Amino acid sequence: MRLQPVILSGGSGTRLWPLSRETYPKQFLALASLQTMLQETAARLDGLAAEHPQHGIAVADPILVCNEAHRFLVAEQLLEIERRAGAIILEPVRRNTAPALTLAALAATRDGDDPVLIAMPADHVISEPAAFRQRVAEGGMLASAGAVITFGILPSGPETGFGYILKGAPMGSDGPAFVLERFVEKPSQDTAVGYVASGAYLWNSGIFVLTARRWLELIERYRPDIALACQRAMAGARADLDFCRLDAEAFRTCPSDSIDYAVMEPLSAQAAGDVLVLPLDAGWSDVGGWSALWELSERDILGNVIRGDVFVHEARDNLIHAQGRMVAAVAVDNLIVIETPDAVLVADKRRSQDVKAVTGYLKGERRQEAETHRKVHRPWGSYEPVDAGERHQVKRLTVKPGASLSLQMHHHRAEHWIVVRGTARVTCDGTVFLVAENQSTYIPLGKPHRLENPGYIPLELIEVQSGSYLGEDDIVRFEDRYNRNAEA
Repeated sequence: MRLQPVILSGGSGTRLWPLSRETYPKQFLALASLQTMLQETAARLDGLAAEHPQHGIAVADPILVCNEAHRFLVAEQLLEIERRAGAIILEPVRRNTAPALTLAALAATRDGDDPVLIAMPADHVISEPAAFRQRVAEGGMLASAGAVITFGILPSGPETGFGYILKGAPMGSDGPAFVLERFVEKPSQDTAVGYVASGAYLWNSGIFVLTARRWLELIERYRPDIALACQRAMAGARADLDFCRLDAEAFRTCPSDSIDYAVMEPLSAQAAGDVLVLPLDAGWSDVGGWSALWELSERDILGNVIRGDVFVHEARDNLIHAQGRMVAAVAVDNLIVIETPDAVLVADKRRSQDVKAVTGYLKGERRQEAETHRKVHRPWGSYEPVDAGERHQVKRLTVKPGASLSLQMHHHRAEHWIVVRGTARVTCDGTVFLVAENQSTYIPLGKPHRLENPGYIPLELIEVQSGSYLGEDDIVRFEDRYNRNAEA
């Protein structure tokens, strides 16, 4: 059996604000371990073939579907854990999980293959991966025989933030799977209590297993408009470095819908015994808010989850995260306190879902705190503002070893570069020279220039910009190894 992992790396970065932002959503954060959630997802099937040799499983390199703006984050995080992708498909606009899985299925069948797909969101935590792999092996065999599989999470309580699955009769006398009777929307508190007490309901995990051709047949049956738009987008796709760029105009015509709504719900209503649910008890969490992160994190003797430079005194059951400054909490209980260099969140832990009110306000005011962190990641490294005035701006730049900014020029600003660590190779108006630690150079307005790190350690420098306009869009690129146009 050839198993094709599909990692769905969407997300808008709202529920875990301010750590998560639109340009840096939660799957790129290391929340539950030293690895990011995306990296954990990419490694989640490690050992599957060895643990279940009787099934003859071959696990392919994952296909990732992500927002175009996140492409370099995805590629870099895979590189950090020495992983290769079967494909990284870039969505020019968000269109939910049904189109994303359709794109992955089209890519998986392009050479005439029909692998078993396992669609996994990139932003889930599974603390018992061996138990997860056991269910994947069982689900893969059922899917190979034509079934459509979803995983249902054994509920730990009457959660109102999840959809539910009603399981029916078991398939066979001793098999692990059950007929999926129906999907149920997020319930009220009283209804959720009844669901859990009945023992017949499971949380909807959003993880699905089925063959690629089966998915394509189902999406064409229930949502031919999605199928057609994705086919056209893939037909016009082109390679860009390690990425697959869709035909943007074709994909923009694609309706937005989830796997559940587009296919699973109508299929389960019409095909008794064709859609199966496998109960999963593997320490699953979708980390849907700060309270969920508190639940799955290691706590001190008073129930506090503490990260960073934090002092607590007579405080209980708090989640306190300090990223840039020291945070002290005295005689407070059940709080979420998240400090970042440009924003601080203080919330009642029982109301952590209301963080969406903050992100809604920020977006309405068009404030950058909704979209980006103070530290902005680029494919060559990162930059962070230090100071700004009417005609000047100071940034701290970090350039990765071997990386290079584009050959570019600016119409409205000049730049001074002061190297504080490493050695820079600078091109300015056709002249190439090195700038070592504690040395500086000047880039006049209007002169083509490039900054490179030829060394083996990160290059750190202070950039002082001065001029009449200091926006990131004041850039003309002549050459760029990352194939960018108007991005910084």
